[in-house]
Amino acid sequence: MPTHYNVMFLCTGNSARSIMAEAIMNRKGRPNFTAYSAGSHPAGFVRPEALKQIAAAGLSTEGFSSKSWDEFAKPGTPPLHFVFTVCDNAAKEVCPVWPGQPLTAHWGVPDPAAVVGTPQEIERSFRDAFSILDRRISLFLSLPLATLDQLALQKEIDQIGHQ
Repeated sequence: MPTHYNVMFLCTGNSARSIMAEAIMNRKGRPNFTAYSAGSHPAGFVRPEALKQIAAAGLSTEGFSSKSWDEFAKPGTPPLHFVFTVCDNAAKEVCPVWPGQPLTAHWGVPDPAAVVGTPQEIERSFRDAFSILDRRISLFLSLPLATLDQLALQKEIDQIGHQ
């Protein structure tokens, strides 16, 4: 395994969950991890509620944009070692599938952008999604990547998605 890893967080719209995951991984995983996010059908904007959660955690909100995964299929883009989908199959969302050789796992998180309710309920849904992502990324970062073979590592990252 390499000593530096590139991680992609995918969702359909790339406006909330994948953006928050990118921010968390880039803070907690440095200097060994670089995170990116993208969507199969990008919304074209980042949800302000997601940026609020990122800022509340003391993370930078600069430079985030909703972008297509096509941008990462171009020549010269960084090779990906891990790809995590964070869309929610339980809500019947269609999750993107990443082609190629990186280790992949589905870490379904309910879509906070789909919540309809009071401002407090909406804020809670974004806070809950951020918390789930933060916990899963922390668990992932605790794995002894250098000592796990490919099959054992795949099993571990799949298991994290169920926590």
